[in-house]
Amino acid sequence: MRAFAWFLLLIAASLAAMAAFTYPAWLLLHPHFDFPFNRIGERIGMLAFLVGFLLVARRLRLADRASLGFGAPRAVYLRELATGLALGVVTMSAVAASMVALGLLDFHQAARYDAGALAALVAKRLASGLAVALIEETALRGAMYAGIERQSGTAVAIALTSVVFAWTHFLGVFHIPAAQVSAWSGVALLHGTLQSFDQPLGIADAFLSLTAVGAVLALVRAITGNTAAGMGLHAGWVWVMLVVHGLSQPDRASPLAFLLSRHDGFTGWLVLGWTVVLGIFLGRFYARRQARLP
Repeated sequence: MRAFAWFLLLIAASLAAMAAFTYPAWLLLHPHFDFPFNRIGERIGMLAFLVGFLLVARRLRLADRASLGFGAPRAVYLRELATGLALGVVTMSAVAASMVALGLLDFHQAARYDAGALAALVAKRLASGLAVALIEETALRGAMYAGIERQSGTAVAIALTSVVFAWTHFLGVFHIPAAQVSAWSGVALLHGTLQSFDQPLGIADAFLSLTAVGAVLALVRAITGNTAAGMGLHAGWVWVMLVVHGLSQPDRASPLAFLLSRHDGFTGWLVLGWTVVLGIFLGRFYARRQARLP
């Protein structure tokens, strides 16, 4: 569990850096740039995590390609990533279609998109999906997974990375107007970032859903031995979800609205059920696919 402890310490240190250094950075930057306080804090937290990640990965001997999840030959990796992306789009489209069939989504806002705007939305969301998948798969199903698996086994690596994966999705954006910034605003920003956890029962459905998603991605990582398939699946799922978010809103008046979480209007009990089914399918699919690979 030493590797897991190191990564938890890294996350805690990144949050602490955001709380401690955002106000001094704001004092230096605000007279010259109109950066929001929370944006400065987010960048400080990300920079602290990046620097710490590089140091932790080197210390735990996880900085090599295989540990980071890139151990497959380039051609194989790109092929499996593309296959995963296609599967991700198809499967998440099925999830979204079930939401439409159950009357859970309101697409009235889609009318404002012409063909050009729709194409731009789809392209931007694809870029976002790929970026999110690259960062999260490399950090979680790459180095963190590899470190935990070496010390504690596959089952523990799947479980712990899945919980951390879910937890990171509840780090919220908290705005502090420039006129209200004070020396204690860094602490306020930290609390605001974690405020979703003030009412844990209110996010239980989304948390369980995201934990299940993380478990499926970690299972695919365990079966394939790299992050290619998981990165493709992850990018495809995020891509479809972001496009749906751009074109629709959850219909809170629907009698089945409880199936979508209040957290993001997408994950929730319905996605949890789908994820269990998809986990069985994808586990079998990649086990057979891996057996056929040379």
